[in-house]
Amino acid sequence: MRTTAKQRKWGPLSVLGLLVMVLFAVICITPFIYMILMSFTQSTTTALYLKDVVLTDFSNFQQVLSKNGFFSSLLNSLIVVIGSCFFNCVIASMAAYGFAKKKFPGNKLIFRIYLLTLMIPGQVTMIPVFIMMNKADLLNTYFALIVIILNAFGVFLVRQFMESVPDELLEAAKVDGCPEYRIFIQIVLPLIKPVLVSLVVFTFVTSWNDFLWPLVATSDSSMYTLTVALSLLKTQYQTNYGLILAGATISFIFPFIMYIFLQKQFVEGVALSGIKG
Repeated sequence: MRTTAKQRKWGPLSVLGLLVMVLFAVICITPFIYMILMSFTQSTTTALYLKDVVLTDFSNFQQVLSKNGFFSSLLNSLIVVIGSCFFNCVIASMAAYGFAKKKFPGNKLIFRIYLLTLMIPGQVTMIPVFIMMNKADLLNTYFALIVIILNAFGVFLVRQFMESVPDELLEAAKVDGCPEYRIFIQIVLPLIKPVLVSLVVFTFVTSWNDFLWPLVATSDSSMYTLTVALSLLKTQYQTNYGLILAGATISFIFPFIMYIFLQKQFVEGVALSGIKG
């Protein structure tokens, strides 16, 4: 007879493991709770205390939302994030399909060389990319903000998951006369949906929180993303940390809501992408 969750006995190790997980959960969530609470303060010093919190004072949020260009920056961030997620999923899935299901000379060698690019920090390639974008007259454009997100990580993640797609299924489709593009769109893509959701979450968070490249690639205030716009809340002579944390709280809401809705597929995609390598 199978033991149910209610019938399972809690031993000392189980209780200890639960306490450790609760402790780590509290450690992880405390900074976010502190950020939200401190967004209701009006302190201009680095020392923020809970006694200064006034939960009915929404002036910081009103001030952030009323800032000139805030909604324009929010729209820019949404456009960049949506474009990054779309193109990253398309390019990563197509490249992963070639590496995982197409046999050609140097397949594994090229893939390993491709993965070596993950060892190069983005700051190293930022200057060459900036020079190329400048010569191509692509600075202050959405393309410049989107293309920087594309890297080998997405290809690696999708390829690991795609290895679990049966080759026999693809061969059967070829025997039935199914063209290559239909095999990819109608058979492969539906099967790798969980890992694509995981890639969307990774790309969304990376693109949404990116600050350095948008700061470098945009000089026109109308092209600022939300992270760059929020950095302007700090003035030269005085810094309202409650105001800054209110802006950070608003920025945090969007990826948090997306993760809440996609957490099941995200966990599934990450877990299954490591089955075969």
